[in-house]
Amino acid sequence: MKEINAKILDDIVLSGLNDVYTAASLLVGKGEKILFRDFFGTKDEIEKLTQEDIFDLASVTKVVSTATAIMKLIDDKRIDLNDKIGDYLNVSNRKAEITIFELLTHTSLMPPYSTLWKEYRGQELLEKLIQIQPQKGPDKCYEYSCLNFITLMKIVQEVTQMNFKDYIEEIFKELGMKNTCYNPVDKEKAVATSIRDGKRLQGDPDDELAYYLGGVSGNAGLFSNVDDLRIFIYSLLRGKIVSEKTVDLFTTTVVKKGENVTHIAWMAPPAVGCQYSLDSSGFGHNGFTGTSIWIRKDGLFSIFLTNSVYYDRYLKKPELNVIRNKVNNVVFRES
Repeated sequence: MKEINAKILDDIVLSGLNDVYTAASLLVGKGEKILFRDFFGTKDEIEKLTQEDIFDLASVTKVVSTATAIMKLIDDKRIDLNDKIGDYLNVSNRKAEITIFELLTHTSLMPPYSTLWKEYRGQELLEKLIQIQPQKGPDKCYEYSCLNFITLMKIVQEVTQMNFKDYIEEIFKELGMKNTCYNPVDKEKAVATSIRDGKRLQGDPDDELAYYLGGVSGNAGLFSNVDDLRIFIYSLLRGKIVSEKTVDLFTTTVVKKGENVTHIAWMAPPAVGCQYSLDSSGFGHNGFTGTSIWIRKDGLFSIFLTNSVYYDRYLKKPELNVIRNKVNNVVFRES
């Protein structure tokens, strides 16, 4: 394997600093070996980013938190991919017939998102979200939906009879992931994101549903840093979280619906920000705040965390995706 060109990676990440994001952290590794690790910029245009600081992972939460919990329950034979929502939750009509597999692969026909956060809060919001019915469609087509993973979180709570935050954070703690959590106690360690209600978010989720659910959700809300995510990826690939058989099931299964390709819970390339460097045997996930993790089957991986929503929640996406693609091209195509 060729060495990673650190100068090129530095230049790529620096090209977006103080324009696309105020802060960025990049770690490239293979197995236990770190091939590149660096930290850039400031948490809030003032305070310098450190290795201890944590990023709002946004939808990377779906794989690091929710999918991990589901894999654990499958390993323990407490649930099955073919089980239906109605086996665990009090839901009606077509919602009850949706399977866990369909939730994980975004083939449930559930709407992508919901604006119920404008009317409800906390547990009441969660209950309203769980009752939303799937859309009508001719087939189980692909429709990326945050509601799928909120439903999965609720199923985990019902099966374990535990608060979701407590259940998943105990797994992180056992792995030595000391900086990965929901609702961080020390909010000043968090990298700032967008403005909500006239106040800059720092340590609270940028995602509206996660925010108004109280900070804990299956679709978003987790905070972490590159060093903890490195532990997570290495532990996952080595079968230290769940069995390698279950990991392989989730990361090698390819589900094709129309032009969309996905694994189980995990995204499959070509995906935004990883369009040219990996084929569908690779797996990973992106987050709305400007975060991503991508993994090749031989164990080579990239963890790229930013706060691209700081300057604008939508307008910086094209520029961020160019930078993501360039980073992953260097990591995977040139290595």
